[in-house]
Amino acid sequence: MARHANADWILPERVTQSEHVTWALLMDIRDELKRLNSVLHCSSFLDIPHKLDVIKRNTTKKPRAKKPKLKAA
Repeated sequence: MARHANADWILPERVTQSEHVTWALLMDIRDELKRLNSVLHCSSFLDIPHKLDVIKRNTTKKPRAKKPKLKAA
């Protein structure tokens, strides 16, 4: 079977067959996946884990020093 990558199928303006609905839906899903893929490969998006680690390090409370216990005489 031939593969037609990124081809937009010509559908009638008024959809009357369930097959046309399926094609239209698949084309819409493909467009949304392309948009998501471009966002997910953006350098700003890829930097988020590093930025979150920096925020965590800067906002974590430091452990308090324990006071020495006094011995009873």
